[in-house]
Formats: sequence, C-alpha cells, structure tokens
Amino acid sequence: MLDLLVVILAVVLLTLLLSSEKQGRTPRGVYIKGSVSALFILTALIQPHPVSVYYHPILLGLIFGLVGDVCLALPGNRAFRVGLFAFLAGHIFYVWAFARLTQFGDWVSPVQLILFALSCGAFLWLRAHVGRMMAPVMVYLIVITLMLAGAWAVFRVPELGTMGRWTILIGAFCFYLSDLFVARHRFVTEEYLNRLIGLPLYYTGQFLLAFSVGLVVQPF
Repeated sequence: MLDLLVVILAVVLLTLLLSSEKQGRTPRGVYIKGSVSALFILTALIQPHPVSVYYHPILLGLIFGLVGDVCLALPGNRAFRVGLFAFLAGHIFYVWAFARLTQFGDWVSPVQLILFALSCGAFLWLRAHVGRMMAPVMVYLIVITLMLAGAWAVFRVPELGTMGRWTILIGAFCFYLSDLFVARHRFVTEEYLNRLIGLPLYYTGQFLLAFSVGLVVQPF
C-alpha cells in the first residue's frame, strides 16, 4: 500500500513538474523536482533488500540522482557541470551495483558491443554541438553505456529472478534514453518536447531501479 501511495504522489508531482517546465524554469519547479526525486530514494528505503551488496550502491546512486536533479533545475553552466558530475557518480554506483550481481563473462556478449556502437553514434551526433564540453560528454557517454551494459549483464543471470532482472534492464534503458534527451535539450535543440519525453523516462528509470532492490535475489 505504501508503495502505491508513493507512486501516485510521484505521478502527481511529475505532472506538476511537466507543467512547470512548460512555463520555463521557476523556483517552484526546483522544489517539485527535488520532491519527486526524494520519493525514489524513499522507495528504495522502504523496500526489502535481501542483497545488501546491491542495495547500498543503488541507494547511493539514487542520492546522487537527487543532487543532479536539483543542480540541473538551476540556471547556469556551473550548476549544469555539478549536476553532470553528480549523475556521473550515480551511474558509477549503478555500474558497481550491477557488477556485484554478475561475473566477468556476463559482461561480454554481442548486445554489449551493439550498445557501445549505438553510443558511438550518439557521440558523433553530439560532437558538432558540445564545444568545450566534448571531453566530459564523451566520458559521460562511456559511463552510461557501461551502466546499460551492466544491466544487460544482470539480465543474463537467470538466478537473480525474472522480475528483478526485467526491472533493472527496463529501468537502466529508460535512464539511458532520458540522458540522450537531456543532451539534446542542452546541446542541440532546447524545446519542451525534450522535457515531456525525457522526464517521464528518467523518473520511470529511477523508480524501477529503486524497486529493484526488493526484487533481486542472491545469485551465488
């Protein structure tokens, strides 16, 4: 019941956030965004977490996600850079979490190669637009691709349980796509469509990863 109430509240706040984003950045939008993000941390906290080595890095990743959300809601390049660093740290914690559930062989498959090829395509798309941010954007793309590759590695371990594996994979994929919309908004075309699609993808991804801590089982 508590999970359902948190999700309903998150949907309501996300609707308000999208309305606020349509009007442009406002102080109200910062508070709303921070509140929605706090809810995915709460979601992880109230889940059972049978695999503590997975739970703790996921929780840290979610906390850095909250920091990144607040920074990206603020104006200015400095806030954007701090937010980028926070999200980068969050993704690193997710990679760590996925690594704790898998073995090296799970990270080597044709799918992972395809993911890196797609990210190379995304970098070529962004390269002409990022200017002096080329190096940070390249590093960020590498890390989010590792995150998604790690989610696929987890998906390849059937002992983790079907629900947990699907939740992690879909959550990571939604997060990956949302980052591309953030990049499009920041570097290519600044328009409301990026928020309209990217924010629901982002929060879906974060909430799914938060719920996943209660759905995975110890594989080894």
